[in-house]
Amino acid sequence: MKHDEKTLYERIGGELTIFRLVDVFYHKVAQDDALRAIFPQDLSTGKYWQFLFLVQYWGGDTRYSEQRGHPRLRMRHMPYAITPALRDKWVQYMFEAIDEVGIAEPDRSTMRDYFSSGASFMVNRHSEGAE
Repeated sequence: MKHDEKTLYERIGGELTIFRLVDVFYHKVAQDDALRAIFPQDLSTGKYWQFLFLVQYWGGDTRYSEQRGHPRLRMRHMPYAITPALRDKWVQYMFEAIDEVGIAEPDRSTMRDYFSSGASFMVNRHSEGAE
C-alpha cells in the first residue's frame, strides 16, 4: 500500500462506523424470529467478536487475532443450522446496515461483495432439518 492510500477501515470512519454497522445489524437480527433463533441467547458476545473481526479485516488493529486466534469462520459457525434462506436474511440485514450507516461507494460495494460471498460460505444446511 502506498503511503498516501488509506485502508477501507480508515476511509469509512474506523471503529465508530464499524461499531454502528454491527449495532444496526444486530438490532435487525433481534427483530427477526427465524434468524434470531440461530444466534445465542446473549447477543453481546457475538457483537463483540464481529466488531473486532471487522475492524481487523478491513484494516484496523489486530485485537481479534490477539484475543481469539485465527478466525476459522466456517468452523465457528458450524454448530448453527445456516440455510440458504437464513443466509439471505443475514445478507439483507447487513446490506441494510451498510446503507443505514452511510458507507459510500466504492467501499459500499466492496463490503457488500465480501459479506455476500462470506455468508454463502457459511451455509451448512441446504434444507430444514438436513445435516
